[in-house]
Order: sequence, then C-alpha cells, then structure tokens
Amino acid sequence: MSVIAYIALVLGTGMERLYELRISKRNAAAAFERGGREYGQTHFPWMVTLHTGLLIACVAEVIIADRPFLLWLGIPMLIITLLSQAARYWIISSLGAQWNTRVIVVPGAGRVQNRGPYRLTWLPHPNYLVVAIEGIALPLVHTAWVTAIVFTVLNAVLLLVFRIPTENRALRELTP
Repeated sequence: MSVIAYIALVLGTGMERLYELRISKRNAAAAFERGGREYGQTHFPWMVTLHTGLLIACVAEVIIADRPFLLWLGIPMLIITLLSQAARYWIISSLGAQWNTRVIVVPGAGRVQNRGPYRLTWLPHPNYLVVAIEGIALPLVHTAWVTAIVFTVLNAVLLLVFRIPTENRALRELTP
C-alpha cells in the first residue's frame, strides 16, 4: 500500500467519524427533547482530541518516520480495520436512537440488552473493545507502531478512569 493510499484510508476513516458525529448530534438532540441528562461532559473533549490525534498521528508517523508498508502486517491490519468499521455500524444500528458519542440518559428509555452485541452479557461495552482494536489496527496498516502504542495506552486510561465509570453510573439510572 502506498503512502497516498494509506492517507486516503485515514482520511476516509476521518470522514466516517464526521458522519458518526452527525448521527450522534441528531440522536443527542432527540434525547434532550425527551428529557435526557448528559454525563461526563468534562472528559468528552479529551476523547475527541485523542481520536482526532490518532488520525493525525497515523499519517504523521508514516511520513516523518518513513514507515514502510509490510504486506504480512498491513493486509491483516487492514482487514481488522475494515471489520472494526462493520462492527461499529452493528453497534450503532443495535442501539438505534440511543447510540451517541456522548453519555446521555433518557428517563424511562431502558437499557438495550436484547439486540446485536448487547445480548452478550459478558461484554457490557462492545464499542470500546472495537475502538481499542481499531486504534491498534489502523496505525499498523502502515507500521505506525508508536501511534498504536501511544493511542492504546491513552485510550485505556481515558476509558478505564473516566468514560466507563461515567457510563456505568449513567446506565444504573436506566436499571429499574
């Protein structure tokens, strides 16, 4: 894969994220109209920064460090990246109007537990697993291993210290 093709992949991923933000904004507006309450506003900008930084760092590391494309690594990582995108849309469609990039609880909405990956009781936050996998795979498509490591560590800290506890608190409000 040429550097240009990799940049196109990363830009495509960025465009896809912008599309997700449109869906999220629409769902958030509907949730707030139904009396939704948002949690975790203080950590959300950090998540946006981290995910934007991932895309920038993928390209920067490949260009600045002159990372090679290694067929034996790049092709499997590309497949995993594409499967991650499919999994993200499975998650988005499973949650429907309740899916959001923010943590918003709508009184009386109930917790999605019977659709898609949310049927798996042993995996309470499938989206975060997909994001973690993608955060490793996308950089490694073109051997941007420093980006993969740094994103994975920072993402784990953000998820484990802030996001998942915030979401768990919010989800407890949905539990009857």
